[in-house]
Amino acid sequence: MTAKRLLDSFLGKYEPGIAKTARAALRAMRKLVPGAFELVYDNYNALAIGFAASERASDAVMSIALYPRWVTLFFLDGAGLADPTGRLKGSGSRVRSIVLEKGAATIAEPDVRELIRRAIADADPPLPKSGKGKIVIKSISKKQRPRRPLTARTSARR
Repeated sequence: MTAKRLLDSFLGKYEPGIAKTARAALRAMRKLVPGAFELVYDNYNALAIGFAASERASDAVMSIALYPRWVTLFFLDGAGLADPTGRLKGSGSRVRSIVLEKGAATIAEPDVRELIRRAIADADPPLPKSGKGKIVIKSISKKQRPRRPLTARTSARR
């Protein structure tokens, strides 16, 4: 199975609305960082797709993460980004995030675009400005939390 098909199968585990938001967010990010490597981690808690200058996780600048009820855009060095409109959330020493509450349209908002522009400008090593990116499956956790929200009925079965 190709990496693209495998990523599609991971996205398919989520509710249709979450998967649709994630696919649209990935399309938007691919336009903004066209030559980036997409590092895919189908982890215990979430599906995360990092955008990096190489196949090394340490070169990732931003990521899209899917959870059962929302999709988040992470800035992996977000604590160092100027954020005059206060969009970035988080209190860790490095990472900040924005929940895509308006779906992928959140990425098109001017203040979010400016944060993305700054993150790209600060990237070291720099992200490619052109080319065709490559999807790289980095890990698949054997044990995962449910990818769809638990209902009273499904949680009673656990």
